[in-house]
Amino acid sequence: MGRFIVIDGLDGSGKETQSLILKKHLEDMGVKVRYISFPCYENDSSLFVKKYLNGELGSRPEDTNAYAASSFFAADRYLSYRTDWKKDIDDPDTVVIANRYTTANAVHQLSKLPKEQWNGFLSWLWDYEFYKLGIPVPDAVIYLEMHPDISYKLIKSRSEKTGRATDIHENDGSFLYKSYEAALYASDRLNWTRICCYEGEDPLTIEEISEQVLSSLGY
Repeated sequence: MGRFIVIDGLDGSGKETQSLILKKHLEDMGVKVRYISFPCYENDSSLFVKKYLNGELGSRPEDTNAYAASSFFAADRYLSYRTDWKKDIDDPDTVVIANRYTTANAVHQLSKLPKEQWNGFLSWLWDYEFYKLGIPVPDAVIYLEMHPDISYKLIKSRSEKTGRATDIHENDGSFLYKSYEAALYASDRLNWTRICCYEGEDPLTIEEISEQVLSSLGY
């Protein structure tokens, strides 16, 4: 029954919400589930990630090149895997659900590069994280496609309601557009399951999206 499922999407796409809905659904079925979320902000492993996202290395995402930034996020995943959730992946009875993963590098860092370098970067990323670092390859990736116009509005609304500070990715509307284009490319190239989470100018409801997520995974 063991399975490693990743849910990703642009900021504001609802990936945390959908990951937790999936977790509850499986637990209600009697399945043993481990939920993980990246970056691991509560751990020291995310130190370089936090410095990058907080703007300490530059106020724009492009101030840190795609390969350096990818290494920050990859190191966070590697350390958390080795010290925390490796036992869950190794348990054949456990389903591991990740909110974000290597998929985030394949979108946000890919978008910094010219298109003629995209294939090379994705090949490098796959080899670096899954072979050289040796972190697990997901069994399934669900990508929640949200138009960047809608994502930007949702990010701002969330920040106003919760007081949560936005990071350098979320603050840059043009970066959201670049990441959206990169996400469509990466999802096709890497065979992710892409779920369209909007219709026209409006997002679908949480329930409508979760129905598609569960159906795509066979639950």
